[in-house]
Amino acid sequence: MEHGVNDIDALVREEKRLTAVESHSEAWAEGLSAGIEPEIIAEAALETAFGEMLRANGETSALALLDRMREKVIAGAFEPEKLRH
Repeated sequence: MEHGVNDIDALVREEKRLTAVESHSEAWAEGLSAGIEPEIIAEAALETAFGEMLRANGETSALALLDRMREKVIAGAFEPEKLRH
């Protein structure tokens, strides 16, 4: 089966996403195990993510990410039965 460049790019991006999810899940579990409340872990993760987005890509990119995440929350994408890992 032959894959086009876009297909290969999509596969690579998905593999990177899955690796990132795994890394973040491990960090989350470590934080919980250390007695850190989920709200504190979440806030620290979001602050880190948006800080890195601002440094790497600027305000427009960080705000676009925030908008995408807000839309996902509204759409229910983070409800337990809809989460994909």
